[in-house]
Amino acid sequence: MSAVPPPRLPFSFPDHFPFRAPRSFKGQVALALAVVYLVWGSTYLGIHLALDSFPPLMLGGLRDLFAGIGLFAIAVHRRAVWPNAREVRNAAIVGTLLEGLSSGMMAYGMRTVGTGTAAVMVATVPLFATVFTALSGRDVARGEWFAVALGLVGIVLLNHGDPSPSSTAGTFAILCAAIFWAGGAHLASRLPQPTDLLMSTSLQIGLGGLIATVIALASGERMTQLNVGAGASFLYLVVIGSMAAYVAYNFLIRNTSTIVATSCLYVNPLVAVALGALLLGEIVTQWTLIATVVILLSVGLSFWFDYRRRGLA
Repeated sequence: MSAVPPPRLPFSFPDHFPFRAPRSFKGQVALALAVVYLVWGSTYLGIHLALDSFPPLMLGGLRDLFAGIGLFAIAVHRRAVWPNAREVRNAAIVGTLLEGLSSGMMAYGMRTVGTGTAAVMVATVPLFATVFTALSGRDVARGEWFAVALGLVGIVLLNHGDPSPSSTAGTFAILCAAIFWAGGAHLASRLPQPTDLLMSTSLQIGLGGLIATVIALASGERMTQLNVGAGASFLYLVVIGSMAAYVAYNFLIRNTSTIVATSCLYVNPLVAVALGALLLGEIVTQWTLIATVVILLSVGLSFWFDYRRRGLA
């Protein structure tokens, strides 16, 4: 019997491109992690700029709707296997939580919450992911709980060094976004999804974005003007922040664990804080540097304990 080939990301670089995608499975995982770490860390800045023209719920909905349409067109071009009705339903459920509601609540909260603070709060997702994992019946080792706790200590330290103001409603909205994200990630690893990664991702973010857009329109949100900066930020969010990053994220969900996949939300605050300092003039304190070390250590421990549990270490 021939060996089953390892899963691969559904894209490659052109022959003339000076870089090549990794061939090994570990290299593919590392590439996917690099994408979600760096890209999603930068989307907080993109959302901040896009909110100059887009209402919050509509921003999240249209971003995912257009990204889903783009990925669906690519999947059809690649002659992806068509999903059945059950898989489409599951993709809609996961997409509504993971993309529609989470993105919408994030944009709503960032009307009054700074980019660094928002990213710090979203970093609570791995905690909720671990809680959902425990509630579903899988034993969570003490080492995994320790890694999560250490990450939360880093988040507290990072928040301690962030002087930006925030509102109670905005803070609560972003916390809800984190819970929706963790719930969607948990269901994505358990509900049967379309077998093709591009098709699955396109249906998740496309259907989730459609539902969020309908909710935005029903709630009375409308666009009145579109400036160049907001338009460019929106395109970045669609093409890079959604199309590329969600494919990488779903690859991680399918081929690693929820804890490893959501570890990006420990690193994203560091990227968001750095970009906020460079481009928006946000202050970086000594607590930010201390938190960086603590958060990266927690991510490393999360990987180690997860690999040990699955017998890969």
